[in-house]
Amino acid sequence: MGAGKTSVGRQLAKALKREFLDSDKEIEDRTGVSIPTIFDIEGESGFRTREQQIINELTQYDKLILATGGGAVLNKDNQKALQSRGIVFYLNASIDQLFQRTHRDRNRPLLQTDNPKQKITELLEIRDPIYRSVADYVIETDGQSVRNVVDDILRHLEEN
Repeated sequence: MGAGKTSVGRQLAKALKREFLDSDKEIEDRTGVSIPTIFDIEGESGFRTREQQIINELTQYDKLILATGGGAVLNKDNQKALQSRGIVFYLNASIDQLFQRTHRDRNRPLLQTDNPKQKITELLEIRDPIYRSVADYVIETDGQSVRNVVDDILRHLEEN
C-alpha cells in the first residue's frame, strides 16, 4: 500500500502503449462499491476471494500493465498467475515512506487502526519476503519520482 503501483503503472502503460488496469479498481467497478464497503460486508476473506478471481482473469490478458493490491500475493493462486503470466515488479518503499503516503487515506481498510505505522510494519514483515519471492525485479522507490521508477522498469524490460 502506497508504494506507487497505480501511479507507476499508469505511466508505464503510456510509455509502452499498453492498457493499464488496477485489480482493486476493477473490483470496485464490477461490484459498484468501495473496497472498504466490501471489507465491511464480506470481511477480508470475501474481498480476497474476489481479488483472486479478478487476478486470474486479468493475468490472462495480453500486453497489460496490472497493479495489484498489496495483499494479493498472500494467495498462492495469485502468486502462480502473476509469475507464470507476466513479469513481476515489486515496488519497494520504506515503512516511513509508506506511512507518509497512506496515513490520511480512508480507503485502506487494513490501516484503519490506532497505529497505522505499526500495522504497515506488521504487514511488511509478512509480505516483504513473499513480494521478493514472487518478483522478477525489485525496484526501490524511496525518494524516486514516478518518472525515475518508470525509467528503471523500462531499463529492466529492455535487458529482458
